[in-house]
Amino acid sequence: MIGYLAGRVAYKADDHVLIDVRGVGYMVHCSDRTLAALPGVGEAVALYTDLLVREDLLQLFGFLSLVEKEWHRLLMSVQGVGAKASLAILGTLGADGVSRAIALGDINAVKAARGIGPKTAQRVVLELKDKAPIVMAMGASVAAPPGAALDAGSTTVAAATASPVVQSAGRSAQAEALSALGNLGYAAGEAAGAVAQAAGELPEADTPVLIRAALKLLAPKA
Repeated sequence: MIGYLAGRVAYKADDHVLIDVRGVGYMVHCSDRTLAALPGVGEAVALYTDLLVREDLLQLFGFLSLVEKEWHRLLMSVQGVGAKASLAILGTLGADGVSRAIALGDINAVKAARGIGPKTAQRVVLELKDKAPIVMAMGASVAAPPGAALDAGSTTVAAATASPVVQSAGRSAQAEALSALGNLGYAAGEAAGAVAQAAGELPEADTPVLIRAALKLLAPKA
């Protein structure tokens, strides 16, 4: 199983990127959002990958974070959601957006993805809602795949741009807030929904601010 690739961008197409890893080219399919975040041709790149194996097909899919990769795996477990539909959802919402939409039961957000109808969107939310807290907790993990600095001979490859690492700060805050609410006795589902809503309203918030905002949302209404 190919877990991640690190190399140089050979070319970028509408739905995939070709990564040159020491002279071997790997075609990796990505969401629109992930493709837009990748560096230009000739630059160093690294992606987490998932290999789809069928009788007549081998396809690699690439992701900027473990959270994105995990959502792809879970989305494809839903009846009627294949790789193309999964990438459409991730391309429209992003990994954090998928976490928020599913935690909040936001069918309309999922339905906004190209090719996703209301019934499929409903299945996604209903079948994966219990998974949202687990995936959100993964946000504390390193966002970008591991990699080393390029050497003079370009034989050792590097991790991609720093932007996914910067984004990991927000994911870490959500994961820590989720953990704190769990320690306070809140059920995983309601905690995930509150953290997701708070993160959507306060995207730059650190952990303490997220916890306070989530607690306000969870407080009984007078």
